[in-house]
Amino acid sequence: MTKTSLGSHPFLLGFEQLERLVERTAKAGNDGYPPYNIEQSGQRSYRITLAVAGFAEEDLSITVEDRQLVVRGRQAEEAGERVFLYRGIAARQFQRSFVLADGVEVAGATMENGLLHVDLKQVQPDTVVQTIEINRT
Repeated sequence: MTKTSLGSHPFLLGFEQLERLVERTAKAGNDGYPPYNIEQSGQRSYRITLAVAGFAEEDLSITVEDRQLVVRGRQAEEAGERVFLYRGIAARQFQRSFVLADGVEVAGATMENGLLHVDLKQVQPDTVVQTIEINRT
């Protein structure tokens, strides 16, 4: 029995990148930190909200790399010597990735009350009709 991959199906010509995209998403291996929500805020708009309590705006970076939204957080080391009897607030760096579909763009980001909101919008592509001429041989 042979394994047929998604990209090799005869009706899916040119979709090999989709299979690579699924593999890349599965390998992201996010450990659940920081927790996040994804909500639909309009007919063609979305909002990703990450709980980043304890992080300042300058500790966070948001980039889009090859259709992948990447949010990174790194807190500066505290200079003072503090002795914790119990440390339940996470103070670690993180990287959270989200794969964006074609036509989805980042509209902006805001931070309020320890929550980072990343707003996304889906751009409606123009419909293109192409007529192909049949050549005689």
